[in-house]
Amino acid sequence: MSGHETSNMRLLSHDTLIGWGGIGEGMSIQEAKGGRRIMWLAHEGPPKNFTGVDVTDPKNPKVIVQRDIAHDCVRSNSLEVCGDIMAVAYQTRAEPGTLAPGFGRDPAGIELFDISNPEDPATISFFDCAGPVSSGVHQLWFVDGEFIHCAAGAPDLQPRDPADNQIYRCIDVRNPSKPEEAGRWWLPGLMEGDAEDPPARHPVFNSGFRAHNTNVYPERPDRVYLAYLDGGMYILDISDKANPKPVSAWNPHPPYNGFMHTVLPLLSRDLLIVTDECIRDGGEDWPKMTWVVDARNESNLVPIATLPIPPVEEFRNRGGRYGSHNLHENRPGPAYRSDTIIFATFFNGGVRAFDTSDPFQPAEIAHFIPENPEGSRAGAAQINDVYVDENRIVYCVDRSTGGLYILEMEVEI
Repeated sequence: MSGHETSNMRLLSHDTLIGWGGIGEGMSIQEAKGGRRIMWLAHEGPPKNFTGVDVTDPKNPKVIVQRDIAHDCVRSNSLEVCGDIMAVAYQTRAEPGTLAPGFGRDPAGIELFDISNPEDPATISFFDCAGPVSSGVHQLWFVDGEFIHCAAGAPDLQPRDPADNQIYRCIDVRNPSKPEEAGRWWLPGLMEGDAEDPPARHPVFNSGFRAHNTNVYPERPDRVYLAYLDGGMYILDISDKANPKPVSAWNPHPPYNGFMHTVLPLLSRDLLIVTDECIRDGGEDWPKMTWVVDARNESNLVPIATLPIPPVEEFRNRGGRYGSHNLHENRPGPAYRSDTIIFATFFNGGVRAFDTSDPFQPAEIAHFIPENPEGSRAGAAQINDVYVDENRIVYCVDRSTGGLYILEMEVEI
């Protein structure tokens, strides 16, 4: 493929981030002093930690800061900004070239930064999640300035299977210099000492039972919308944060191929948009869908549709992954929020926008697929995450080398 493929999205600018364009799942906009807007990006892996990009003029983005990570066996896949505080997740991993888990390494946890001076982020504190069977924090959600909800390990966890080493944890950061755990929950049966039997493993694509996205919205502060990889999804009642309780669950794995990633509630419509992440190249783990789920009866979740995308035969051989991954998650702040229009990423299928006015027949209204980024080992773009601001400017990032793409919608939404 040569050149961009696009429909109803216009490329405003593209920044390869000083040659370090591999970005993870952390995208957040800070409204900084002087009217500036800074897009903060978490890198997919070492040697970089995070990058700050001035996007005050979306047509002329400018990198203002880029930090290295501690070493090659840790990644900062996820970050969030709330006011002038940024939370960054650190997840450890194996030594390059080995298959051993990265348990017991540092840093494994959450670092809080003061970003009131965006060019010079300053550490406020570190919440340690290291342990003998912990790989730290994969994802975090921080939108209210008070609590971080995260998929994290812990020093005292003893999973029956080491693959199940990240659970839902709630961290109180009302005093950001001294973060403290407020609550935790895991799928019963996973830990030593649980009365329940361990859940059955997926017979073909066993990805494990770990927490992934942990979304909590100010309009519904007593609910966590939790994805749990092969465990499917859960709605948790956290009205008592010290004692989260499951309200409902839904799990299509098997027969589908696991790795549930994100649960996005469309609160005014009692719908959920739910993604299963593609994690293998060449369509090997196809199908990986983005589901529409009826949540009118919160205790009885019913799938009613999937978001339409081009057939796998058209994309499996383009290079890298093809299938569902991330969503624009309607977070508070300088962000576009809609219970009808959905933005989603599909790796070599690019970023796509959908109209869910008819939830039984969602329709694509726009898409953008960049040309193969220079230096990409995948052989094709791998669009990893998307963030849409309140001006309907679309920011998306490449997992490998492509960096940041800034787009303008050419259709009313």
